[in-house]
Amino acid sequence: MTVTAQQAVALDDLSALVGERVGVSNWTTVDQQRINTFADATGDHQWIHVDEVSAAAGPFGGTIAHGYLVLSLAPMLLWDVLEVTGVSQVINYGLQRVRFPTPVPAGSRVRMLVDLISVTPVSGALQAAFALVFELEGADKPPCVAEILFRYYS
Repeated sequence: MTVTAQQAVALDDLSALVGERVGVSNWTTVDQQRINTFADATGDHQWIHVDEVSAAAGPFGGTIAHGYLVLSLAPMLLWDVLEVTGVSQVINYGLQRVRFPTPVPAGSRVRMLVDLISVTPVSGALQAAFALVFELEGADKPPCVAEILFRYYS
């Protein structure tokens, strides 16, 4: 069973999606304003991200998004793909195997492919492991691949 973007799945039915492509998010733009806001929030003002003049002469021909900025889109894009119903609380439990294979130039669009790896009972919840592959519009390599863990409490 494959879920398309913005569909709801009951918590009791989540296990049926293990090993499946859960969905693909909508595209979202990573513009310079978002990059600057992320830099302000994290204190990471490295020139490759925020100095448009210096970055234009740099290795990528312009500013690029922080890898962690791209990764930080994961919860938003996951909600775009999947709503688990019948829960009282959802916890982002953590990440595993995070990589940033290619940069995201300012103004680019990304989306996220979501596969459900596993669903495991833990301490009054179900822990779901999702494999995430971000796609960068027009690029061959993904800008981010990760495994994210969410806990769903009924």
